[in-house]
Amino acid sequence: MGRLQDKVVVVTGGGRGIGEQIGVQAAEEGAHVVMADVRQAAAERVAGRLSEAGYDALGLLCDVTRWDSVRALVNTVYRRFGQIDVYVNNAGWDKVEPFLAMDMADWDTIIRINLYGALHGAKAVLPIMREQKRGALIHVASDAGRVGSSGEAVYSAAKGGVIALTKTLAREVARDGVRVNCVSPGPTDTALLAEVGQNNPKLVDSLTRAIPLRRLATPRDIAGAVIYLASDEAAYVTGQTLSVSGGLTMV
Repeated sequence: MGRLQDKVVVVTGGGRGIGEQIGVQAAEEGAHVVMADVRQAAAERVAGRLSEAGYDALGLLCDVTRWDSVRALVNTVYRRFGQIDVYVNNAGWDKVEPFLAMDMADWDTIIRINLYGALHGAKAVLPIMREQKRGALIHVASDAGRVGSSGEAVYSAAKGGVIALTKTLAREVARDGVRVNCVSPGPTDTALLAEVGQNNPKLVDSLTRAIPLRRLATPRDIAGAVIYLASDEAAYVTGQTLSVSGGLTMV
């Protein structure tokens, strides 16, 4: 029996990177997994690979910046399974650039994906979890939201908002048996990091040297923390921000 046996787990941004790995490990722990992504083909690819391996997985389209898309995702999952036990707000995006040089149009994109995405997910799924009297809502934030990060002012602000949202929601739904927690990664070896660092080839090397454990996180490192918070092992944990940063931040 896995730690998430027969639980229904929804992961946004599930088409690659951290989200993909969360889905893989949730499936390995016995969950029914729904991989949601704005790139539907990517979500279906991941779900198809899991299905071929004998797991129960579904890939669905979801644009977390749009309330109607998130609501449709949650309604589709609930109609199919009759429950949603774990919802992981993982979808995220960043553009590394000095604040004063950043195009204001990028502010909106960063805030809508990272902060509104979390707001939309919480608004859609928490009524179901409250009715069930159980559930785990997990936000994937960033240590940039805890300590700041040069070139990531708007991203840091959005992720700081996600962390504050986590604490407030945890207080509001605790009596309904619903837990809300946050995983806060440090620099992680993903396609997104490669994208944001493409104009700064020394970025990864400098980050790695700054990390006490002397390596970037892998998606598996982050997914392991999510699985813990999703499981009954964390039944008495709510409102917390778990940093997974190799010691880069010690807050």
